Amino acid sequence: MSQLQVFSGRANPKLANDICSSMNIDLAECRFSTFPDGEFHCKIQDVRGRDVFIVQPTCPQVNDNVMELLIMIDTCLRASAERITAVIPYYGYARQDRKDEGRVPITAKLVANMITRAGADRVLTMDLHAAQIQGFFDVPVDHLYAGSVLNEHFLSKNIPTEDIVIVAPDEGSIKRAVGHAKRIGGELAILDKRRLSAEKIVQENIIGGPVEGKVALLFDDMISTAGSICGAAELVKKKGAKEIHVAATHGVLAGKAVERLKNAPVDSIVVTDSIPISDEKAAQLPNLKILSIAPMMGEAIRRIHQHKSISDIFKEDDDPSEDEP
Repeated sequence: MSQLQVFSGRANPKLANDICSSMNIDLAECRFSTFPDGEFHCKIQDVRGRDVFIVQPTCPQVNDNVMELLIMIDTCLRASAERITAVIPYYGYARQDRKDEGRVPITAKLVANMITRAGADRVLTMDLHAAQIQGFFDVPVDHLYAGSVLNEHFLSKNIPTEDIVIVAPDEGSIKRAVGHAKRIGGELAILDKRRLSAEKIVQENIIGGPVEGKVALLFDDMISTAGSICGAAELVKKKGAKEIHVAATHGVLAGKAVERLKNAPVDSIVVTDSIPISDEKAAQLPNLKILSIAPMMGEAIRRIHQHKSISDIFKEDDDPSEDEP
């Protein structure tokens, strides 16, 4: 491990510190500055011949964090690092992964190209919005899943299996919901969601298991503006659920998300620390629970450094990759 160095950008330094603590190593030194015109600059400690990992989720402020990641990669490349792994717990621009109408970009691919061209030899990420984004990179991608962390949280509550219904907020979440249902138990329900615009969606029908009198667990990959998850919670409550818990890997909490979650009929909101959540937002959401992915990320970094299998991190009965296409 002496040749391993972990750096952190300014997007989520607490997570980087927690990752290093889980590995019993110190976070490598990196000094940042911002010029009066807004340009970024960084200076790092010696990395010649080292195996370097740069922890930087590309969360809001997305463009600043992407640019900072590129600058850090370039800095390590020009300082003769042996290998550079971009550790991106949350991959921004992931929802722009295809052309769904004419004359629009595929920004998920553009950002992947920039990270590769900057000099990253490998990418470590978690719960991509679309699993096929792994193929946008021309370098190896290790894709982790926070499902086991979320499952462990709900299993610790000892909710009787017959009381649980796992709810998919939309058709895109069905595979995820099926995976959680296999590990947690309970019945499965799917919400029929129709998107009217980028900001407005309609949810009217529930397909599958009954929710009346049940403890409903709603899983998604991220909570961004919270429109979908809050609409789902309201419909499930209307159908008679006695408890509603929403869970996601990435707590983006953009726009009116906090206000919507405050007014939503949910008993708890569970996210991971892939994205930092400000004290101000956390104070407004007393039912918010933040779970740590640091031990999992630290173990993945250790295994990459030692050229060991990443998939072995997950137990066979907890491996969500079997639910992927």
